[in-house]
Amino acid sequence: MVEDLRLDSLEGVGPVTTRKLSDAGIHNVMDLIVRGPVEISEITGMEKDTAEKIVNKARQHLVEGGLIAKDFVSASEIYKHRQSIGKITTGTNCLDTLFDGGLETQALTEVYGEFGCGKTQFAHTMSVMVQKSKEEGGLEGSVLYIDTENTFRPERIVSIAQAHDMDPEKVLDRIIVARAYNSAHQVLILEEAGPIIEENNVKLIVADSAVGLFRAEYLGRGTLSVRQQKLNHFVHLLSRIAETYNCAAIATNQVMASPDVFFGDPTRPIGGNVVAHTSTYRIYFKKSGKKRIARMVDSPHHPEEEVIFALGEAGVIDPEEAEKKTKKTTKKATTKKAKEPEVETTVETPVVEATAETPEESPAETTEVKTVEAPTVDAEPDDSEPIEE
Repeated sequence: MVEDLRLDSLEGVGPVTTRKLSDAGIHNVMDLIVRGPVEISEITGMEKDTAEKIVNKARQHLVEGGLIAKDFVSASEIYKHRQSIGKITTGTNCLDTLFDGGLETQALTEVYGEFGCGKTQFAHTMSVMVQKSKEEGGLEGSVLYIDTENTFRPERIVSIAQAHDMDPEKVLDRIIVARAYNSAHQVLILEEAGPIIEENNVKLIVADSAVGLFRAEYLGRGTLSVRQQKLNHFVHLLSRIAETYNCAAIATNQVMASPDVFFGDPTRPIGGNVVAHTSTYRIYFKKSGKKRIARMVDSPHHPEEEVIFALGEAGVIDPEEAEKKTKKTTKKATTKKAKEPEVETTVETPVVEATAETPEESPAETTEVKTVEAPTVDAEPDDSEPIEE
């Protein structure tokens, strides 16, 4: 491992270049890899050739330390490396089966769906589960939560932590929340996240929602190109940070209804091909009554399948647990009703019988109608017959 990741540890990077990079938000060698030579040249004003040389030196520095892979490796080495990649349990058997053991690090997982389908609840649950020990399926790490819709609720974190027998105060202390107010602020938070990730041992980055602010600010087809360029920069930056810093990344996404779909599900995620190509794993959440359905839409190695899960005090839970809780609540309700059966019958039955049953009025009304109709019907044909003759 490389202990010295300072910029001045690279050969050819002096105090002036270090100061210029720091002013642009690049604080260590990791940030050089994440941002890339083109962006470094734009934000610092240095020539592209100089930026490329600095980035290449940073890459060699990290390769020697074993933080990133070599340029040319065999497939067997990649396979061995993949076996050591960390995974975060979801706390449920169904979603762990869908993710093949849990949420994967060094990857960007996109979760999209309509409102109320469980995207934010899933993000809250994973913010707690990542703090568990490795024996329990966690990574003993902290969380960087980028909140763009003002939906982060510490009360929900407390209830999920208590349901998993964890100390709520310790769990809250290890979640770093960054409230983004516009798309430029959202990108800036991610660009300056490098030192925070290192200092706090961040193992999960959440962007909830990743596309919402871009969608709200850039309206109409005239701004579509600019929006996609800025969105492309954000999601690629998030993906590179997850890979470079060895942490998991969750990006929740909104949906829209496609008007040209007449058969099947018209729901489509926002962001177009930019988000679709950048996401390593793409999960579709949808509602089905009180239960939820998660479908693996896109993955390099997972099969396309669906699982059913539910929402509860512990966040995302297995549907069996939700059924057990509903049975317990129904049993409690029935026992309460069974304790006082006579009070309801004595009060309701006399009132219903006195008001509803009126046997004497109905036959009287029918007899009056019959007596009135009979003479009128007989009188009309008697008058008409002599006129026709």
